[in-house]
Amino acid sequence: MSDGFAHSQSALRELAQTALDHAAATGASACEVDVSEGFGQSVSVRRQEVETIEYNRDKGLGVTVYIGQRRGHASSSDFSAAAIRATVEAALSIARFTAEDDCAGLPEAKLLARRDMDLDLFHPWDIPVEAAIDIARRCEQAAFDVSPMVRNSEGATVSAQQSHFVSANSLGFMGGFATSRHYVSCSVIAGEGEDMQRDDWYASRRNAAEFPDPALIGDYAARRALARLGSRKLKTRKCPVIFEAPLAAGLIGSFVHAISGGSLYRKTSFLLDSLGKQIFPEFVRISERPHIRGGFASSPFDDDGVATRDREVVEQGVVQGYFLSTYSGRKLGLPTTGNAGGSHNLLVQQGRHDLRGLLREMGSGLLVTELLGQGVNYVTGDYSRGAAGYWVENGEIVHPVEEITIAGNLRDMLRGIVDIGNDIEIRGSKQVGSILLERMTVAGN
Repeated sequence: MSDGFAHSQSALRELAQTALDHAAATGASACEVDVSEGFGQSVSVRRQEVETIEYNRDKGLGVTVYIGQRRGHASSSDFSAAAIRATVEAALSIARFTAEDDCAGLPEAKLLARRDMDLDLFHPWDIPVEAAIDIARRCEQAAFDVSPMVRNSEGATVSAQQSHFVSANSLGFMGGFATSRHYVSCSVIAGEGEDMQRDDWYASRRNAAEFPDPALIGDYAARRALARLGSRKLKTRKCPVIFEAPLAAGLIGSFVHAISGGSLYRKTSFLLDSLGKQIFPEFVRISERPHIRGGFASSPFDDDGVATRDREVVEQGVVQGYFLSTYSGRKLGLPTTGNAGGSHNLLVQQGRHDLRGLLREMGSGLLVTELLGQGVNYVTGDYSRGAAGYWVENGEIVHPVEEITIAGNLRDMLRGIVDIGNDIEIRGSKQVGSILLERMTVAGN
C-alpha cells in the first residue's frame, strides 16, 4: 500500500511495460498504454441527517495499438498478466479490421516529455467519515442559521478524491503522477408559500488545508438563495449582460471548444480558420500555463505524452494558436500544441474592477448567476439558454430575475466583451473573472 493506493507508481509502470512488451511481441508496430487507479469517499447530509456515504475505488488499463496506419483500442479493469495480454490481443484484433488512417500514430519522439516535474498536485485527505459528516453538518447548519427563511436543504456534501496514473508508449516515453481533488458544497431552499428559491455554493481544492471555513460556504449559499426571493420576469429587450465569474468560465470554454482540433477538422465550429484573426477586443489576453504548482489543469505532458509549454492563446484579441492533439494536428496539417485531453490552466487577463465595479460600469442591464439548458450551436455560434439572475439599474441590483432566456451569437458575444473582472473563482482549468458583454437579447414576457 502507498498513500492509500493498492498499487505503487512503480507497479503501474511495470504493468504498462508488460503491455508494451506483449504488443511488440505480437505484431504491433507501435503501442501506447494508460494505467490508472483512484479512490475516495463522499458524504452527504440533509437537514443534519446523514443521507449518503459513498466509497469508490476503481482502476483501469487502456491499450492502443497500431499496425501501420491501422488503430485498435481495448481496455480492462483486470491487472492480471493474463488480462493484460488479452487486452493487447483484443486491441490488435480490432486494428486488423479497421481502415487505414494517414493521421494515426504516435507523436514525433522529439516532442515527448523527457523530464520529471513535481507540480504539487497530490495532497491526500485521509479524513475519517465521522469528521466528514461533522464538516457537512456545520456547513449546512451555517446556512440555516442565516435566516428562518431558509426552510429546506438539498444537502451539504464533503468529498475527498485521490488518483494516480502512468502513461507510456513504444517510443520510450513513460510518465505519471498522483493527483487529488476535494470539495465541500451546500445547496439550500429559501422562502415561504409559492415564493421558494434555491441556490448553492461550493469550494474545490487539491489541498484540503486550503479550504475556507465550511460555515462560510453554507452561509454564502443561504444568502444567495435569499437574494433570489421575489424574482420576476422581464419584458423582452436588448441590454448589457454580465456573466458571473463561474459562468464566465463556461463562456471561455465555448471559445476553447470552437478552436479545438476535433471541431476544426470536422468543420463543426463557427471559428474555422480563425488563426491570426481578431476574435476578441484588443484588451483580451488568454494565456496557457500548464506548470502552475497545484493548478487544477497542470501537467508536464498531455494525453499523447507530448511535453506541455507556456504559450499565449490570444493576444490583443487575436487568436495565436488552436488546441491540438497529435491526431487533430495532422488532420489540419499543423503541429500538435500539447493539448490532447484538453486545455491546461487558461488565465484570462483580468481588469481592474471587482463584480461591484462591473455593475457600476454596466449601469443598467442583467447580471446572470445561473444558466439552464445546453442551447449552444457550435456550427453557427448561435447561443440561447435559460437564465436567472438580477436586474441592475444605475449600477445597483434592483430585483432578482427568473424564467428568462438570453440569446445571441458567440462570435458577437466574444467580440462584444466590454470588460473582465478581477473576481476570479478558481474551480477548474479556466481562471477568469466576471465578464461584461455589450449587448444580448433577453427574452421574457
